[in-house]
Amino acid sequence: MAKEKKSEKTLSEKKGKTAKSSKKEKKELFASYPNLWESRSQDDIDHAMAFSEEYMAFLDISKTEREFVNNAVEALTDKGFVDIESKKSLKVGDKVYSSIKGKGLMFAVVGKEEAVKGFNILGAHIDSPRLDLKPNPLYEEDELVFFKTHYYGGIKKYQWTTIPLAIHGVIMKKDGTKLTLNVGEKDDDPIFYISDLLPHLGSEQMSQRANEFIKGEDLNVMIGASKLSDDDSSNACKYAILKLLNQEYGIDEKDFVSAEIEIVPAMKARDVGFDRALIAAYGHDDKVCAYPALMALLAQEAPARTCVCMLSDKEEIGSYGNSGAQSRLYENFLVELFAKINGGYDELGYRKCIANTKMLSTDVSNAFDPKYASVSDKRNTAYLNKGVKMEKYTGARGKSGASDANSEFFASILRIFAENDIPWQTGELGKVDAGGGGTISAYLAKLGMEVIDCGVPVLSMHAPYEVISKMDLYFTYLAYKCFIENIK
Repeated sequence: MAKEKKSEKTLSEKKGKTAKSSKKEKKELFASYPNLWESRSQDDIDHAMAFSEEYMAFLDISKTEREFVNNAVEALTDKGFVDIESKKSLKVGDKVYSSIKGKGLMFAVVGKEEAVKGFNILGAHIDSPRLDLKPNPLYEEDELVFFKTHYYGGIKKYQWTTIPLAIHGVIMKKDGTKLTLNVGEKDDDPIFYISDLLPHLGSEQMSQRANEFIKGEDLNVMIGASKLSDDDSSNACKYAILKLLNQEYGIDEKDFVSAEIEIVPAMKARDVGFDRALIAAYGHDDKVCAYPALMALLAQEAPARTCVCMLSDKEEIGSYGNSGAQSRLYENFLVELFAKINGGYDELGYRKCIANTKMLSTDVSNAFDPKYASVSDKRNTAYLNKGVKMEKYTGARGKSGASDANSEFFASILRIFAENDIPWQTGELGKVDAGGGGTISAYLAKLGMEVIDCGVPVLSMHAPYEVISKMDLYFTYLAYKCFIENIK
């Protein structure tokens, strides 16, 4: 009997070992993407919370592309960066930048390897969906004064009514001076407003399709409602506003024709939830990637390969214009960077440099929303709190307009992430026939460099108030830093 019991015990031990072995093997074989609040240390969480506070403060003062560039240049110069035009040659550790029409930015830290071996690039865009003023925006109707607008980028127009709005931008005055406007952000500033119809009288409106009941021409911003006491003429309220603007800023109606004025939400970045795990803000797309990219470059001193950050404008409307990612001005910086490191320009050498260059197109993607689960493939989508999203290809439906990274490049990034304990996830932007979208990746891949999309998942993307995870933000910063320091 004793012998039989021993055999039974041995069999039980074997079963236990087999179960443990199977569990371990299953963990190794299956792909898993853990929630970072659960899987990371308290030290990681503390760093994520601190990094998020800094991001939120920067975002509140950088709502437009011009403001982001100005604030980024200030941060760069504090760290010893200088305009690349001030340098005749570049050596290891030199830090240079170049403003692209004040609405885009290129900056770099020179590495130890020769330029022909290529650069490591982080590329984001810093424009966001918004409302722009029309060339002749100012009008009065029934003793109310409005700005007429033209929406910029893909928006749900109804989301822009009945929220506090601010006016940001520049006006070039007749004497050649530049007037910078920022009204609606301070607590004692006035805000601006787009009205909507009350529900009591809205039955006909509510029966229309969501993309029809607020039309583009209805996005008129209320800016005034008073008139001068001694003026009973037509347009008396418009005249009162123009007189006020002239007294305050020295401008008249024609100055709006050449101005760049943007209407953006007058809301600050705020924590979301009792646990403060999330951030709601305007402009996460794509400043939530641009900011960690900026911080990753600021952390470099003498990297192995030259590190570059590209912050472009106009992505939301196709990256056109001389400040969009398709502009040669961005490549001009790379040419100048190569020539000043190389000791002179060599066309073949530059082409080899670009062929050896590796880039992360740092742009956001959608986060899975259980309220709207039908548009996503749950097995192939990004989730909040699971880290940076690696997106092998972009595009719509049959990969139209896609940039599709090759397997070798993708795998090399995943290896360095594994070696440096960087959490990541992957997926697509919705189901195959549900829609899709593009980034700046295709324009840089066209030059011949290796490019893949890598960014933060966002809820309510393109809304006036979007939501992201603080853990995703922080580990995206670590992912970008890991990439530029380790990829070869």
